[in-house]
Amino acid sequence: MQRRSTQGVVFVHSCPKALCQHVEWALERVIGAPVSLSWADQPAAHGSYRAEVAWTGVPGTGAKLVAALRAWPMLRFEVTEEASHGNDGERMSYVPGHGVYRAPTSANGDLVVTEQQLRTLAATATSIEAFRHGVDQLLGAAWDADLEVYRHAGDGSQTTWLHQVV
Repeated sequence: MQRRSTQGVVFVHSCPKALCQHVEWALERVIGAPVSLSWADQPAAHGSYRAEVAWTGVPGTGAKLVAALRAWPMLRFEVTEEASHGNDGERMSYVPGHGVYRAPTSANGDLVVTEQQLRTLAATATSIEAFRHGVDQLLGAAWDADLEVYRHAGDGSQTTWLHQVV
C-alpha cells in the first residue's frame, strides 16, 4: 500500500537566538530526519531570527509541526500544507497573544470560508460593522496584520527542503 504524501512550508518569522536549535530539534521530531535551518536576522524584531523550510510528509504533518512549535509562545510562525488526495490544503499561523489561526486553502492558496460559516455570521451579526468584524475573524485578519511586517522582512529568503521519513 502506497502512503499518500503532501508538502508545505514552515515560515519561522521571529525566533530568539537561544531557541533556534530547539526549533530545529522540534521539527526533527516531527519529520523524523535531521534538520539544519539557514537562520537570518529578522530586521522587523531586533535580536530575532527567521528561517523557512519546505517539507514533505503525510497529510496532517502541518498540524503536527504547529503543535511542536507552539511549545515556545514567543515565536511567530506560519505553516502551510498543500491539498492532497482526500485532504484540503491548510494555512496555520501563530502569533503571541492571538494563538493559532487555522483555515483551509484552495488549490491556488486562497483561504476558504465555508457556506455554513457565512450563514452563521449573517444570522448572528447585529450590524454591518459586526458582520465586517466577523469576516475579518474568518480570514485571520489579526494574524495577517501582525505577521505582515515579518513576511516582508523575509522576501527573497532561501528555502531548504525537509523530507519526512516514512
